[in-house]
Amino acid sequence: MTKDDVNRWLDAYIAAWKSYERDEITALFSEDITYRYQPYEEPPNVGRDIVVETWLGEGHAEGASTRDAEGTYDAAYECIAVDGDVAVARGQSTYFAEPGGPIDKIYDNCYLMRFDADGRCSEFTEFYMERPKPS
Repeated sequence: MTKDDVNRWLDAYIAAWKSYERDEITALFSEDITYRYQPYEEPPNVGRDIVVETWLGEGHAEGASTRDAEGTYDAAYECIAVDGDVAVARGQSTYFAEPGGPIDKIYDNCYLMRFDADGRCSEFTEFYMERPKPS
């Protein structure tokens, strides 16, 4: 993997998040993906079907995402390091009070990822922190 490869994957990750299209989400991950919504999550979510279900709001994993309303979120991530099949990315996720409305929350993110030979993510761990609101 190169930084460009990882950045293309991150762009596809954002597109899949915005579309909630099952096939787009499925294409991101290996069949045996290990996905942690929190770095300390044990056991992690294992298997592409489980990860896709949690993305679509169909799964019940603790800490899993809930389905966001269309137009209420955006993101920008960039790869900052690659070592073979392991990559680190950082960025931010922005949530709006309503579509086209004011910013409600911003999260700063760090992702640890491992990729298989086909460029699909086989391990994914999220670290995120809500940015304090200006006073």
